[in-house]
Amino acid sequence: MLSWVDGQPADGLPLADRGLAYGDGLFETIAVRQGRPTLFEAHLARLSAGCVRLGLPYDEGLIKTELQAFSTLLGEGVAKLILTRGDGRRGYAAPQPATPRRILSGSPLPCYPEAHAEQGVRLFPCATRLAEQPLLAGLKHLNRLEQVLARSEWSDERCAEGLMRDSQGRAIEAVFSNLFLVSKEALLTPSLERCGVAGVMRSVLLEQAAALGVAVAVRDISYAELLAADEVFVCNSVYGIWPVRHLEQQSWPVGPVTRKLQSIARTLLEVR
Repeated sequence: MLSWVDGQPADGLPLADRGLAYGDGLFETIAVRQGRPTLFEAHLARLSAGCVRLGLPYDEGLIKTELQAFSTLLGEGVAKLILTRGDGRRGYAAPQPATPRRILSGSPLPCYPEAHAEQGVRLFPCATRLAEQPLLAGLKHLNRLEQVLARSEWSDERCAEGLMRDSQGRAIEAVFSNLFLVSKEALLTPSLERCGVAGVMRSVLLEQAAALGVAVAVRDISYAELLAADEVFVCNSVYGIWPVRHLEQQSWPVGPVTRKLQSIARTLLEVR
């Protein structure tokens, strides 16, 4: 597996790294096609905003240069960038000053069945609830234990993804995707002010839909409202959009808004 640490080939980390000890850092998962990172600027913008919120020093020029060089070597696949606060002494107090560590690893593009995109998927109703923490809400930080627990709940291959809700039962996201629904021709996606990950594809689709004149709203969505939607889909920056056809006893058609945005997402993930 292709892997770099601080711009150099490596296959290990110092035990004092705070990403390992405390999950003190952020990550981005970027689809690479023909040696080029897709949605590159959107990923960099999210990483930069996350660094500001966590108080992580951030050298955008260096990270951008390394990602471009790494992607050229990878060719086709998924580049995962992890940015930690670097080494620190025992204890929660952050080192002053911090020297962030940049970790890049490459893997093949996942081979999802074409039927996921064309015919739609079934969601598993996860019992694991997302905890509310506004200080971390929206960030793609390194603590993904809630997602690990949620993903361990099902082994049924008929379920391609799992629905995650918060402690109040509101629909928030899927395990590794963001959630959208269409209701009365309006595009809705859950608010992520309390918990959840603000995905790159999510943000891009909100912009694209607004540019097309589609009414867009980001707000709390109850489970009942989700079930009553006209269309439902999930998305991320690796596979694009999967229409959701089934959740428990509820089913939805693959509707026109989903198909229109799916075409846009597919184009955004192509090399141009």
